[in-house]
Amino acid sequence: MSELRQGKPVIYELSRPGRIGCDLPALDVPEQEVAALVSEHLLRSVPPNLPQVSEVDVVRHYIGLSRRNYGVDNGFYPLGSCTMKYNPKINEDTARLAGFSKIHPLQPVDTVQGALSVLYELQTYLAQIAGMDGCTLQPVAGAHGELTGLKLIRAYHHSRGENRTKVIVPDSAHGTNPATATACGLETVEIKSDPDGSVNLEALRAAVGPDTAAFMLTNPSTLGLFETKITEIAKITHDAGGLLYYDGANANAILGITRPGDMGFDVVHFNLHKTFSTPHGGGGPGSGPVGVKAKLLPFLPVPVIEFDGHRYSLQYDQPQSIGKVHSFYGNFAVMLRAYTYIRMMGPDGLRLASEDAVLNANYIMRSLAESYELPFDRHCMHECVFAGLKEPAPGVKTLDIAKRILDYGYHPPTIYFPLIVHDALMIEPTETESKETMDEFIAVMKKIAQEALESPELVSNAPHTTVVRRLDETTAARKPVVRWKDK
Repeated sequence: MSELRQGKPVIYELSRPGRIGCDLPALDVPEQEVAALVSEHLLRSVPPNLPQVSEVDVVRHYIGLSRRNYGVDNGFYPLGSCTMKYNPKINEDTARLAGFSKIHPLQPVDTVQGALSVLYELQTYLAQIAGMDGCTLQPVAGAHGELTGLKLIRAYHHSRGENRTKVIVPDSAHGTNPATATACGLETVEIKSDPDGSVNLEALRAAVGPDTAAFMLTNPSTLGLFETKITEIAKITHDAGGLLYYDGANANAILGITRPGDMGFDVVHFNLHKTFSTPHGGGGPGSGPVGVKAKLLPFLPVPVIEFDGHRYSLQYDQPQSIGKVHSFYGNFAVMLRAYTYIRMMGPDGLRLASEDAVLNANYIMRSLAESYELPFDRHCMHECVFAGLKEPAPGVKTLDIAKRILDYGYHPPTIYFPLIVHDALMIEPTETESKETMDEFIAVMKKIAQEALESPELVSNAPHTTVVRRLDETTAARKPVVRWKDK
């Protein structure tokens, strides 16, 4: 296909002198008047270096680029731990309603009562879903939610005259967990997991103490497994005076089935761009609301949205608040999409979504168990983790399998994570994929496993059909070329 050929020119290379995409009338303002209106230092001495192209050149160029993108609207996106579920278009319709899209956050509160009512209802829904007593919508990403959550925990301990400095994390934790603790000026203590992937209770007992601020946990874990001893974990943490933090990255597995607050968690963040079907974007937009138990409510970021039964207001009188964590009140348009999703699904629909996500993941796990190694032979939750090929193939690595998947038109699953699983392949189908789609993906994965044994070079040299072939991973990460320069 011509649009997929190697070396497709950038728009500057399409440029031809004198070629234009529009025809403007001649300037009818005398030059001396322009000089009088505009300061000389603001006028260009030479024209800007813009490509000279026709309208059709521009359209074809950008349409060609768009065809190179891959997203949930293109096809199956089994990126484990990211919950790349389909984003219903009704969400987009709501976010584009003029009553929402044409307001401004600096308008008087009385003129945006509808917007505030949506935010108030959303934070109420999220608190109910999480089993919490209150919620803030300000954080704009999962990691931002973690930062907010740990700041709340730190403020709580300080209010009690305690200087707790350590955050415990399991060795299967998301990388953001220890990074967030460090950003908060806290120290991370890692504990090992049991052979079945669960938290080692004895290691936890040995780690907690008077300096424990919190235990950060994902449940189900990054291994896609539910922590069955969660009430014991909560008791150990609380008995030591620490708080239990719930990383909501995997909440898509538990909606309507169980709640972090009922498990004993004190703080939880949700990823609206995962669990509640809002777009991920290129590193954004996102939203990471944080729910808390009652004892942490005084520390929530300001402003707090309140409702007296007649009028919504923004309350700034919170003496113990950690302050603002984002301008205005977070990513409003993202929240509108999540609000729409929750209202459209309802309690029964949310539970069904989680049940289907768990069913789909277990279907893929059992279907591929003969071709790929299962490090933990337990029923998984919404995602499953493999440890490379069942029958090792000379010279074929997990990275090679991921690259070969590209040749079959799928986005690869997450690889080499969790770090405690050697040659990890983490697959998350979400609830939105049909059995037919999963069967096609399963067939491709089995075929690649067979190729690895029969034609290892075919896999180790993949991809073969993509616009860009195998990259130098290290150079691409450390010395990325992100702009074009004319030779």
